[in-house]
Amino acid sequence: QVRVVESGGGLVQAGGSLRLSCEASGSTSSLNGMGWWRQAPGKQREFVARISVPGVTVYAESVTGRFTISRDNAKNIAYLQMNSLKPEDTAVYYCAIDHSGAYFWGQGTQVTVSS
Repeated sequence: QVRVVESGGGLVQAGGSLRLSCEASGSTSSLNGMGWWRQAPGKQREFVARISVPGVTVYAESVTGRFTISRDNAKNIAYLQMNSLKPEDTAVYYCAIDHSGAYFWGQGTQVTVSS
């Protein structure tokens, strides 16, 4: 079992920055990919970014060039640096971790971008 806890959300003005953190605890010996998803009110959850163990990254087109995902394998933490935030980035951001093929999700952290 893997416990996933996100942090770092908050309220920021358009153009600002936030850094989200995702910490895994518990059975962390076989963690694979770590990723971020988001869900805006009234919308489906959508993929944001993910990173493999060796550091290969994939981004959604909507955040490419503005968001950067990284991870610290020694600490089992993934980060999402979000720059040039837009009001449309407002959502609950969830971290998902692949542990031996099973996905574990956190409770989410709210990001609100004001115009």
